[in-house]
Amino acid sequence: MLTVHRVRFYRQDLKTRFPFRYGIASMTEVPHLFVQAEVTFNNVHSIGMSADLLPPKWFTKNPTSDYESEDLPEMLRVIRHAANHARTIKKARTVFGWWRKLYQSQMNWATKNEIAPLLASFGISLIERAVLDAICRGSNLSIHQLLQDNRFEIDLESVRPELKGISPSDVVVSQPSDHIHLRHTIGMGDPLTDDEITDENRIDDGLPHSLVANIRKYGLTYFKIKLSGDQQKDRDRLVAIASILNKEVAGRTQFTMDGNENYADIEDFRNQFESHFSDAVLNPFFTQSLLFVEQPLHRDYALDDSVQVALSNWSAAPPIIIDESDADLSSLPKALSLGYSGTSHKNCKGVIKGLINAATLMHARKDGRNTILSGEDLANIGPVTLLQDLAVVAALGIKHVERNGHHYFAGLSQFPAAVQEQTLKNHSDLYQQTDSGFVALNPQNGQLNLKSVIAAPFGMSKLPDVTLFEEWDF
Repeated sequence: MLTVHRVRFYRQDLKTRFPFRYGIASMTEVPHLFVQAEVTFNNVHSIGMSADLLPPKWFTKNPTSDYESEDLPEMLRVIRHAANHARTIKKARTVFGWWRKLYQSQMNWATKNEIAPLLASFGISLIERAVLDAICRGSNLSIHQLLQDNRFEIDLESVRPELKGISPSDVVVSQPSDHIHLRHTIGMGDPLTDDEITDENRIDDGLPHSLVANIRKYGLTYFKIKLSGDQQKDRDRLVAIASILNKEVAGRTQFTMDGNENYADIEDFRNQFESHFSDAVLNPFFTQSLLFVEQPLHRDYALDDSVQVALSNWSAAPPIIIDESDADLSSLPKALSLGYSGTSHKNCKGVIKGLINAATLMHARKDGRNTILSGEDLANIGPVTLLQDLAVVAALGIKHVERNGHHYFAGLSQFPAAVQEQTLKNHSDLYQQTDSGFVALNPQNGQLNLKSVIAAPFGMSKLPDVTLFEEWDF
C-alpha cells in the first residue's frame, strides 16, 4: 500500500557562471526547486526528495510569453496540481498503480486547461521522484534493486501491449557500471578557446570556461554540439569545433548534435545536414564521430505524418531521436513509426516512463531496428537532481550522458556550506573540494565515478537539510 501524506516545496535561487544559450533562451539565473514528500509504503513511513531547475523556454518554448509573469507561474501551477492530486490517491495497491492514477489525472487536467503535455509530465516527475526516493529509503534498497526486482509492480504490457512478456528485470542492467562517460555540452554561446574570452567575460572561479580548457581539465572525449539552424553560422562553428577536437582529442572524439527544434521540416534539416556532410573539412568529422542528431524539428510538427515520407526518402539520414517531442506515453511509439531512431532519457520526463521507453526500444531491436536511448541533460546539478538522474541512467545501462550543470554553474557554491560538506563527505568519488573553496563535480578521464551513487538509495546517500533552504509556498 502507498499513501502520500504531505508535499512541501523549497527553493534556492541560482545564477549561471556565464549565459547558457539553448534554442530560443539564454539562461543567466533560475530558481532551483526542492520537493519533499512524506510517504507510507507497506506500513513504513519515510521522507524522500526530488529537485530541478525551473528553466526558461524549455517545456513550452513560447517565444512571446514572459518568464516571470507567465512561464514560471504556469510551471508552479502544474507542479502544485500534481502534488495535490498525489495526496488524494489513498492506499494505492502498488507503486505502479499510484503512478498510473497520478499520470492519468494530471494529463486529463492538462488537456482541459491547455497545458503542454511535456510540462504536465514535468510536474508528475517531480512528485514521482520524491516518492520513489522515499520508498528507496524506507525499504533500504537502491533504485536499481527496486526496479530489477520489480518491487514497484510495473506492468509494461498494460501501457504498451507490444511489451507483453517483458519485465523491468529484462530492461535494467544486472549490474550498473560504476563509471559513465560525460558528454560535454558545447552551447551556442560557449567560447571555444581562452583567446575568445574578453577581460569583461573572464571567470575567476578556478573552473574551466572554454571548450579547450574543459577538454584539458577533464579529459573529455564525448560532446554534444548545439545547432542554431543558421547554415553558415553553424558551418563556421562546426569547422572550428572539429579543428579543436581533432587536435585535442586525437581521433577519440564521439559527438551528438542537438537541433534545438530549429528546422522547419525534415527537408530543411536534410539540406543543411547534407551541406555540412559534403563539406571537405567536415565530412571526416561527421563520418568518424557523429553518433546521432537530437530533435531537429519543432515539437509542434516533429511527429506529423509527413515526417515518415521525408525520412523514408532519405536513405543516408543520420540516426535522429526525439527529445522535447517525447511529451507523453504515446510519443515514442509514434516517433518510431515515423522513422526516428529513439528518444532521450531525462528524469524530468519521468523515471517509470523512461523505463517503459527503454523496454519499447529493446522490443524494437528484437525486430531488427537500430534504436537509441540517450541520456540528456537539463542543466542537472547536485545535491539531488544530478545524483538521481545518474542513478537512473546507470540502471538503464546508458554508456554516456550529457552533463552541463557543472559547466554553467560553479559547482555547489551557491548552496549552504553544510549541504556542500555533506555532499562531499558522502560522494567523494563524484565530487571534489576545489582550490576556490567550494565543492564541485570531479570528472576524471572524461568519466564520472558512480560507485557512491549506485550504492545510495536513489543516487544520494543522505537527504540535505531542507531547513537550510527557503520554503516556497505557491
